[in-house]
Amino acid sequence: MSFDIALSGIHAINEQLETVSNNIANAATYGFKGSRANFSSVYAGTAASGVEIGSTTQNIGKSGATQMTGRALDASVNGRGFFVSRDDKGTTSYSRVGIFSTDAKGFLIDSNGGHVQGYAATKSGVLGPVGALQVPTGQIPASATTKINFVGNMSADWKVPTVPMDPLDSNSFNMVKQSVAYDTIGVQHTLSQYFVKKDDTHVDVYYSLDGAPPATDDAGAVTPNVTLTFDTAGQLVSPTDDSGAPTTAPVTGKLAMPATGGAAGGEVIVDYTGTTKFSGEATSTTNRSDGYASGTFIGVTLAEDGSLVGKYSNDQTQVVGTLTLATFSNEDALSAINGTSWVANASSGAPLYAAPGQGLAGKLSTGSLEGSNVDVTTELVGLMTSQRNYQANSKVLSTESQMMQALMQAL
Repeated sequence: MSFDIALSGIHAINEQLETVSNNIANAATYGFKGSRANFSSVYAGTAASGVEIGSTTQNIGKSGATQMTGRALDASVNGRGFFVSRDDKGTTSYSRVGIFSTDAKGFLIDSNGGHVQGYAATKSGVLGPVGALQVPTGQIPASATTKINFVGNMSADWKVPTVPMDPLDSNSFNMVKQSVAYDTIGVQHTLSQYFVKKDDTHVDVYYSLDGAPPATDDAGAVTPNVTLTFDTAGQLVSPTDDSGAPTTAPVTGKLAMPATGGAAGGEVIVDYTGTTKFSGEATSTTNRSDGYASGTFIGVTLAEDGSLVGKYSNDQTQVVGTLTLATFSNEDALSAINGTSWVANASSGAPLYAAPGQGLAGKLSTGSLEGSNVDVTTELVGLMTSQRNYQANSKVLSTESQMMQALMQAL
């Protein structure tokens, strides 16, 4: 009987040594969760008959140290949550390893080739349905300019020009600023704004598109596109309504974009909200339009909120989706596929999906990866303990063999 007990101990310790060795071998594996072999007694009725490895458990809830990589598509989870992937067979797996890339079709994939799951992007900004994330890798269309925000200071020290407005005569205006506008097919146009002091409280603004003459009235006189009115504190005054009462509406000018070169016509609103008239230098602090030319895909990055952002050659970015994280009521009960991936089961509970930083899900740290949670020192101590236990059981076998030999010789 003692021979069988010692032999069962050796078998169990061999299994434990395999677990410890696997932990040490994966101490540098990203997202690896160390395992522990749990011993249990074996009984034949009420009599002890040996020992065995009753179960092997992983400490999935313990995170490893964060290691910076600087790579745009690397990410680690600060807190609870697993990245979600689905393979070609439809199996959904969960992992803490955020090593992502894009395949030939633009789909975001993990280090095992599975399609990373996330929320689709919508025009309203609301998270869409969960599915595979795909980055548009071709050309994105142009967007026509519909609004230009212009904020500046119209110097109170300006003098009223003594000659009629003429873009070719610098004495006829006080300042000129250029803004960029795009038509419906992405052709860039230049809007020149000529600022002319009319009196102490008014500044006329004349528009010229691509060097064309400013608009004229029926008599052929150049007319301003908008007149900016300032109060005695140098602040821009909002327009009045039909009854003459003041409003809070923005002060805007309108520019008609012609239908030329195959582009459709349109209208551009120039918003001067925030413009002032103080003494000193005339400046422009904001001069920004909302349109852009077409662009070619050049790369993709991952933001800390989980947004997958495509970058294009026209300096535009486009959110194409948001990574989803899964949390479980009992994450330590997940079934391991390997040391870094798991699948859900009845004990772990169903996954709860959320965007990073929402609900129970932790936030992302981009440009970094989670390391293994294996403590090599602890594993080495366990290795030495296992070796001593192995030697002890071997000594039992050796002693019993000697006793049996002595007994046989006595007979």
